[in-house]
Amino acid sequence: MTAPDLSELAASMPSPDPEAHREALQRWDLLAKPPGSLGRLEELGAWVCATQGRCPPQPLRDVRVVVFAGDHGIVSAGVSAYPSGVTAAMVRTVVAGGAAVNVLAREAGAQLRVLDMAVDEDLSDLGPAVVAHKVRRGTQPIDRTDATTREEAAAAFAAGRTVADEAVDSGAQLLVVGDLGIGNTTPAAVLTGLLTRSEVVEVVGRGSGVDDAGWMRKAAAVRDAMFRARDRTGDPLDLLAAVGGPDIAAMTGFLVQAAWRRTPAVLDGVVSGAAALLAQRVSFRTPRWLQAGHLSVEPAHAKALHRLGLEPVVQARLHLGEGTGALVAVPQVRAAAALLAEMSLLSEVVSTLEAPPAPGASGTTPPPPRSPHRPPG
Repeated sequence: MTAPDLSELAASMPSPDPEAHREALQRWDLLAKPPGSLGRLEELGAWVCATQGRCPPQPLRDVRVVVFAGDHGIVSAGVSAYPSGVTAAMVRTVVAGGAAVNVLAREAGAQLRVLDMAVDEDLSDLGPAVVAHKVRRGTQPIDRTDATTREEAAAAFAAGRTVADEAVDSGAQLLVVGDLGIGNTTPAAVLTGLLTRSEVVEVVGRGSGVDDAGWMRKAAAVRDAMFRARDRTGDPLDLLAAVGGPDIAAMTGFLVQAAWRRTPAVLDGVVSGAAALLAQRVSFRTPRWLQAGHLSVEPAHAKALHRLGLEPVVQARLHLGEGTGALVAVPQVRAAAALLAEMSLLSEVVSTLEAPPAPGASGTTPPPPRSPHRPPG
């Protein structure tokens, strides 16, 4: 994919329907409740209407979760509390149904898919559904050299678009993006720092739980990677090749294509936040199709959401990844749509109070029941 291709994609990017959004806000005020009393749910419901182009909204029955997995060579710099081999083990756990994302997906009634984009292990025994779009095994250390080639970044971006198309073409109404990869919060911090023009200390967190020495190693790696890629922020694919990875590139393509296909998506944590920043670089309209599922404890996540103009649906101090924070938010998005579609109008409630008495009724209000402890008098 070339820069002109991205320009054409950006030029054709739609926006959610503003008229449906206005109708939704007006409908909330007509429902049987005090105006604004459902708070954030009212904003979410209006967003769903805008993305669907209709009010009241259809129920969100078909939710798809896609987890993009990859290893990152920067782990060799001691930036993670776990070795890179854990990524492959966790992909196998997701396929077996035993990861946190599996549990939450089942609770949300969502379909789940995990994709090996750059895991540093041969996972072909898991089948083509997992490895069909694999670009390479791991990435290079981004503090010293480019993570991948531009061609590999473009291939991963295109794969993410294809996966989004597959989900939408098969009926998905709401998409959830997740990440899986040891060391992936380091490139996420680099990308967020560059795209929000933040200082290193403002974007570097503890990731998988590094100690103080590990945090300092991570900060040094982020500093060096940000310096090396400081002049490459104008081209999203070039930036992904420099300091990203196939997993983040695929997430970026997935979010861009979801928006292009007029399908809303819910972000997870800091890694999907970085991908969303890149998707915003492709088209400023992309974030209008997104919701932030939660606010991670990773400091780069707050920076990303501020730049994207997104407010987290929940705040539960999560930082696992996998799509877990997004899935915790899905029931609230669904509830918002259901409330807006199914609640009675206030006028209907008032009309029952003003209705004439039924035939044979006295039309008077019965006296209150007498207390058994006091005689009438």
